[in-house]
Amino acid sequence: MNVFMLCGIVFPFLMTAAGAAVVYLFRGGIGARAQRICLGFAAGVMAAATAFSLLVPAQRMMDGGAAWLWLSSAFMVGAAAVMLLDVLVRRAGYALRRGQDAQRRITFLTAIVLHNIPEGMAVGLAFASAAVSPAAAAAVALGIGLQNLPEGAAVSLPLRHGGMSRRRAFLLGTLSGAVEPLAALLMIAFSAWLAPVLPALMAFSAGAMMLVVLAELSPASAAARDGALAAMIGFALMMAMDIGLG
Repeated sequence: MNVFMLCGIVFPFLMTAAGAAVVYLFRGGIGARAQRICLGFAAGVMAAATAFSLLVPAQRMMDGGAAWLWLSSAFMVGAAAVMLLDVLVRRAGYALRRGQDAQRRITFLTAIVLHNIPEGMAVGLAFASAAVSPAAAAAVALGIGLQNLPEGAAVSLPLRHGGMSRRRAFLLGTLSGAVEPLAALLMIAFSAWLAPVLPALMAFSAGAMMLVVLAELSPASAAARDGALAAMIGFALMMAMDIGLG
C-alpha cells in the first residue's frame, strides 16, 4: 500500500471528525428550539444519504431485472435488524436501569456505523479495482469524505442534544466514522469475495438508517416548523453533495 492509497482511505474518516467538531460551537446547553433544529438537520442528512449515498448507487451496481427484489429485501432486513436491536437494547436498559435516551443513542450510533461500512468498502473497492484509475479512486474518496462532513455533525449534534458533554459527543461522532478505513482495508484485501455483496450491504444499511430517521429523529424534530425546515435544509445539502460529487 502506497501513501496515495493510505491518504485516500483515511480522508473520509478525517472529514467525519471535522463534521463532529461542530458540537464545539455550542458553549452551553442546547435549548428546545436548537434541539429540534439539530435533530431535524440530522434527519434530513440521514434521509438523503439513505437515498443518494446508498440505494441509488446500489441499484446502479446491480444487473438484471431482480435488482428491485434483492435491494428491497435487504432494505427491509436492515430495518428489521435495527428494530430487533432496539428491543434488545431496551431490555438491557431495563436490566441495567439506563434511561430511554441512552438506549436511543445506542440504536442511533449503530445505524450510523452500519451506514459507514459500505461507504468505506466503496472507497476500498475503488482503490483495489484495476479498472479504476488513481484519479477516479481519489474522486470517490473525496466525494465520500465531503459527504461525511454533514454526517459527522448529524451524529454529534443529537448526542449533544441528549445531554452528552461536547467532548464525548465529538469523540463518539468521530469514532462512528472509524469503521470506514477498516472496511476499506477489508475490501482491498478481499475485494474478489466482497464486491458482489456490496449492493446488498448498502441497501441493508439504508433500511437501518431510514428506520432511525422515521422512528427516532423525525417525531422529535417535526414538533414545530423550524425542525421541519432544518430537515429540509439537511436533506437538500446532502442531496446536492451526493449528486454534485457523483
